[in-house]
Amino acid sequence: MSSFVVIVIILTMLVLFLVSGLYIHSVLFASGVIGLILLEGFSILPGLLGNEPFNRVAGYTLTTIPLFVLMAQFILQSDIVKDIFYIVNRASRGKNSVLGILTLMIGGVLGAVSGSGTATAASLGQVAIPELRRHGYSAPLSGAIAAAGGSLSGIIPPSIILILYGVATETPVGQLFIGAIIPGILVMIVFILVMLVYFKVDKNEVEIDDEVASTEEQSDYKVSVLRLSAAGTVSLLIMLIIFGGIYSGIFTPTEAGAVGAFAGLLAALVLGKINSTFIKKSVVETIKLTGMVMLIMIGAQIFGRFVSLSLLPRKIIALLEPIMDTPALVLVIISAILFIMFMFIEGAAVILMSIPVLLPIITELQVDLLWFGVFVGIICTIGLITPPVGLSVYAVAGVSKIRLEPIFRIGMVFAVAVLVVVCGLMISFPEIATFLPDSMDS
Repeated sequence: MSSFVVIVIILTMLVLFLVSGLYIHSVLFASGVIGLILLEGFSILPGLLGNEPFNRVAGYTLTTIPLFVLMAQFILQSDIVKDIFYIVNRASRGKNSVLGILTLMIGGVLGAVSGSGTATAASLGQVAIPELRRHGYSAPLSGAIAAAGGSLSGIIPPSIILILYGVATETPVGQLFIGAIIPGILVMIVFILVMLVYFKVDKNEVEIDDEVASTEEQSDYKVSVLRLSAAGTVSLLIMLIIFGGIYSGIFTPTEAGAVGAFAGLLAALVLGKINSTFIKKSVVETIKLTGMVMLIMIGAQIFGRFVSLSLLPRKIIALLEPIMDTPALVLVIISAILFIMFMFIEGAAVILMSIPVLLPIITELQVDLLWFGVFVGIICTIGLITPPVGLSVYAVAGVSKIRLEPIFRIGMVFAVAVLVVVCGLMISFPEIATFLPDSMDS
């Protein structure tokens, strides 16, 4: 059987498995194994399924993931998100548009601290949407703001997407984190501008929700000076650890995750939140997410071996040969493909299943791998707010009871604006992502 026929069979099988709702790690594993059997026969399996899966997930760099996830859980379980938004709400009294801006900014900060887009979006959905509604924001716009704020964790470090990309391409994770700072800020600015336009257009048409407006005790949520001080201090401390420590070379990304997790635990201790439930929930959620990522990595490794043996990247390069002299056009096509994939598939899985195919193409184009990693992080960010699998939107809708469809409609505008403006700027001016990492080396 020719490799072309096998590729068609396996890709068709992959799509059918995904549409049927099977777990992504099972889909990758099954597609990879069947493809390898069709190409090489059963003799290839003993070596492939022996120590290689363990070696794939036992790397030191991957310990960054559970440490950052644990840090995120300590922060979320401590209600620090609620405390920080209390500060934001008080700071924007009488300035309705400012509240939306500060909500997006705090979403970016929380994404940077927690590394979890879904968790940040859910937290903002709980604490931000009632206040946004009370200040004249429509329900769909309030939901879209919370979802967009949470999605910023895809690009603002410590993004799990950037960590996985660094592991898959052997790009230094610390440099990826630093390279994502300027593009992450640009994404946040575009989100803010789109939000301001929407707010100006519909502010005269929105009727403040009576049920929300009557719940004044939510806006009168009282916290002590100690809680506010602890919340602000731990947020600044963790950001300083992540950005300052890595940029100055004091910490590796893994060490930054460990120190950040310890700082989150100390904050929970100061706030009196530590008990058996706190520890159990934090550890269980960390194990769940880390286990999911590891299983996807094992499945992606098997699928990646099939991709290599089938020479699929080489065939794609040959197909793109007429336009390979125009790297910008190739990158636009790759962006469109990744955008569609992130709309349907969980971000970590997209990275791990697409990199084996795209890496040879990017290498052939002589594109900087660090730049491309940040670029992919932006595509992932907007994938979190686009249908049909925009995880941040689902998280917000789940906690706020706002319908998905209107949030997705506004989310698509956020996504397209970032795709056109930020991705366009990055293709035109690659230094946006490479300037800070280059300054570390100089």
